[in-house]
Amino acid sequence: MGQALFDLTGKTAVVAGGTSGIGRTLALGLADAGADVVVVGRREGAVQEVAAQIEARGRRTLRLNADVTKRPSLEQVREACVKAFGGVDILIAAAGVTTKVSTLEMQDEDWRRVIDTNLTGTLHACQVFGAEMISRKSGRIINVASLSSSLGFFEVAAYTASKSGVAGLTRALAVEWAPHGVTVNAIVPGVFRTDLNSHLLDSGRGQELLMRTPMRRFGQLEELVGATVFLASEAAGFVTGQLLAVDGGFLASGVNQ
Repeated sequence: MGQALFDLTGKTAVVAGGTSGIGRTLALGLADAGADVVVVGRREGAVQEVAAQIEARGRRTLRLNADVTKRPSLEQVREACVKAFGGVDILIAAAGVTTKVSTLEMQDEDWRRVIDTNLTGTLHACQVFGAEMISRKSGRIINVASLSSSLGFFEVAAYTASKSGVAGLTRALAVEWAPHGVTVNAIVPGVFRTDLNSHLLDSGRGQELLMRTPMRRFGQLEELVGATVFLASEAAGFVTGQLLAVDGGFLASGVNQ
């Protein structure tokens, strides 16, 4: 019984932003847990590559491009998934970008690019796939928040604002959609090396982040899979509106020595 609670066999998942970094790791982790997984992103080659890895695990997938800033592209993915699989049981909203710049020097286009992808893109994904889940009275939505959903970070005001918004959106949708059988949660990754942040982690900023992490190391991307599978599974049937931190103790930390 215990193991079956976490089994995703027969479920269909869509991972927006699933072609690299955290999203890619979570997509493959869901496939390993039994789900059929569709990853969507803007780069066709990357979609093809991850789809092949999903199929190599014996799972079904589709090869579809989408941009979370463009709602119609997500609607096309939803309709293709309904046709192929009957519906979407799990949504992971993982698309994200950042830019490091002094706030006084930040251009409007930099602000819009980050907010449009990280916050408005998450809203689009939740709306598009949430509508289908609500119609079936069942679904799991897992957003990707950030340490900056709770804390301020130097010279990433747009990213911090966007991820604070993701946290608030997660709570709001959890309350709104709970009566319809749809749970909405978020994972909060601590410091993990990805293509998005590797240049920052190799600087003095990386050393400060290590110092503030009680486990004294960066996370391995695979360490995010367990929390995500839990939130996607029957084991989390009464869990909604939560931000589940996988951060080596970062958010709990005050003084470390």
